[in-house]
Amino acid sequence: MHYNGAGMTKRMGYRDWGWQALWWHHFFLLWSTIDGQTRYTIPEELKQGSVVGNLAKDLGLGLSEIYERKLRVASEAGKQYFSVDAGKGELVVNDRIDREALCGQSASCVLPLQVVIEDPLQLHRIEVEIKDINDNAPTFLTNDLPLKISESTVAGMRFPLESALDPDVGSNSLKSYTLSKDECFSLKVNDVSNGRKVPELVLEKPLDREKKATHQLLLTALDGGNPVRSGISKITVTVLDVNDNIPQFEKPIYKASITEHALKRTLITKVKATDIDEELNGEVNYSFGERTSDSVLATFDIDSVTGDILLKGDLDFESDKMYEIDISAKDKGSPEMEGHCTVQVEVLDVNDNAPEIVLTSKPTSLREDAPSGTIVALLSTRDVDSGDNGKVTLQLPKDSPFTLKPSFSNNYALVTSGVLDRESFSDYNIEITATDSGSPPLSSKKTIPVSITDVNDNPPRFSQPSYNVYLKENGVPGSILYSVSASDLDSGENAKISYSILDSKVQDVSVSSYVYINSDNGSIYSMHSFDYEKLKVFQIRVQAKDQGSPSLSSNATVHVFILDQNDNAPAVIYPSSAVLGSLSHQRMPRSAKAGHLVTKVTAVDADSGHNAWISYKLAEATDASLFTVNLYTGEVRTKRPVSEQDDSSQRLLIEIKDDGEPVQSATVTVSILLEDGLHEPILDLRQKAAEPSKKTGRITLYLILSLASVSVLSLLTFLILAVKCIRNSRSSGSCCMRRSDCDGYKNPNRNLQIQLNTDGPIKYVEVLGGDMLSQSQSFRSCLSPMSEYSDFTFVKPSSTTDFKEMINVLDASLPDSTWTFESQQRHKRIVCIHVR
Repeated sequence: MHYNGAGMTKRMGYRDWGWQALWWHHFFLLWSTIDGQTRYTIPEELKQGSVVGNLAKDLGLGLSEIYERKLRVASEAGKQYFSVDAGKGELVVNDRIDREALCGQSASCVLPLQVVIEDPLQLHRIEVEIKDINDNAPTFLTNDLPLKISESTVAGMRFPLESALDPDVGSNSLKSYTLSKDECFSLKVNDVSNGRKVPELVLEKPLDREKKATHQLLLTALDGGNPVRSGISKITVTVLDVNDNIPQFEKPIYKASITEHALKRTLITKVKATDIDEELNGEVNYSFGERTSDSVLATFDIDSVTGDILLKGDLDFESDKMYEIDISAKDKGSPEMEGHCTVQVEVLDVNDNAPEIVLTSKPTSLREDAPSGTIVALLSTRDVDSGDNGKVTLQLPKDSPFTLKPSFSNNYALVTSGVLDRESFSDYNIEITATDSGSPPLSSKKTIPVSITDVNDNPPRFSQPSYNVYLKENGVPGSILYSVSASDLDSGENAKISYSILDSKVQDVSVSSYVYINSDNGSIYSMHSFDYEKLKVFQIRVQAKDQGSPSLSSNATVHVFILDQNDNAPAVIYPSSAVLGSLSHQRMPRSAKAGHLVTKVTAVDADSGHNAWISYKLAEATDASLFTVNLYTGEVRTKRPVSEQDDSSQRLLIEIKDDGEPVQSATVTVSILLEDGLHEPILDLRQKAAEPSKKTGRITLYLILSLASVSVLSLLTFLILAVKCIRNSRSSGSCCMRRSDCDGYKNPNRNLQIQLNTDGPIKYVEVLGGDMLSQSQSFRSCLSPMSEYSDFTFVKPSSTTDFKEMINVLDASLPDSTWTFESQQRHKRIVCIHVR
């Protein structure tokens, strides 16, 4: 069996009820054997393991009996606060002991213990008295205590405060209260039942909210322990206001002045009264006094909240020069308090009549070329004031092309004083200011409108002096090329513009046969399609003319640049038989090795730039493994040695393409005959070409004459340029040709231009006689990239029809030579040189 607290708890099963009853029987028999009772006294909060007393000694037991007789301690408090040290026989503290938790505010705190010893069974009662220590400070339920006290509260009034609590007892419990120092408050402590002390706050003198609105007090509770413990509560006393102060104005008399022409709602002055009370007791409303006259009420007004005194009616210095107004300020307390002041308003006299400008005659319109001194209008001035207030002076704006000319008795004439320009100012609003000599002076203004009529003094102006137009060739006739635009600063008929094209020549033909212009809007249209190969650039001089009297005009130049289009297919010029539409027959020996030059296909393209870049491609062949065509030169060579198994007759279809968009192409068919015993065809060709004939003689004669002509023309051109440079150097000290000098050479036969063209596989040097626009003469030297011939050919084509005749001549004279051709403008000379 084990006892815990004041009662017993059974750890036996229900089968042991009989044994339990027997045990209780022996317990009550042994209880009578207890002779006395042992008491120990200890303070609370001892550490665990602290010795309470020598239990073995006090019970008369030896140390061995404690273990042998199974001594144990049971507490009646419900918790095992003590235990027995079996080695020493001492009663020690087993757990924390809090006297306030066990006994509360009871003056005596005793814990009873039962000591049970077996063999023989004995029971001893032990009491442990727990003494209080000062381990708790006094505390208030709230640390902040607000109080509201009216400033009208009489002295001696008491206000109960919250009591502090201290769980300790005896001398350690709450003993006294203290209050922080304040001249208006003191502390009184009352003792009530059960020794409880209740603090009270006593008002020693009346409160004044206007001096001090809040009072901060500290209430301190002290106990009687050693050392003393304390608790603090903060008391905030808010003083409630009462209406005990009269509104006070800043000064008893306010003085203000206002001019008689002041506008309504003008602020005259501002009065201000203050009430040191708060809330409604301190809110002030302003009003006129009860005995204020009706004239004052009709003339002035006061804002009840701000105290602003405003002008309500009209003032007249001649009627009333001074006003005295009684102002009242009342608060909203109960009862209300009222203060008074006086406002003196002085009315100031002013020059309240402005001068007036009167037009005697209406203004007339002016031509912009009107001479200086032309009369525009007549006017006069008047002012109903007298003395200096009636003297009037007139003034015009600065930089105005007009002036006032006085005549008699305040009459004036408005006349011109400068040059007029309608394009700068088409209308004038002449503002005339009339000012009197009053103090302060008054003025008035009058605006006189004057319109300026136009004179045709401005020619039409193009948006730019010259225009550049880029036009693709082969355009649709009648399409718009460009639109020029001109403007005229004049107005009406003087600004109406008509456009026309000035007559000029383009390739000895009037420019009007190429283009025409819309006279109304300046749009230029083409008369027909342009061909870049015949005409590359030309100029159009456009005139813009107005319809004024007399009319004025101006000119602009439109430069039209024709852009090349890929509209010419490559033309085959060798083999010559292919040019004429038949097959080209070539022979080659069967003993030819790889890389043997069979023939060379040469073609030209009348276009320029990328459109004239030519490439060659083998389209079809009897045996594609035997021949190859160079992409850029058109050379036909063998890819491998000729074998006995190869056919004697080979047929090649060569496709020729340019680099334009879209691509233009041509084809040429070459028939090659493989023969035995033909070893040196190139040598035979040279011998054949070297045999003198009548045709070869004529060609050689033409070649010599053309070279001589080119040399003489070049020499003459260089001599002319040298003489011109020497003359200029004498006059300017420099051999640099000026623009004015260059402009003097308008004859195309006096200029020489050399142009190197390396486009495509055919290289040529072009010598142009004349300027870039006419290109009346042209000499061109062509260098062929072919490596096995060094033939020099002179070609003089004047048209596409002459092209076939030239081919016949060349074919008869140089059947196996390679030459080039490019169709240019009329009178162009082409010299082609082929170098091995």
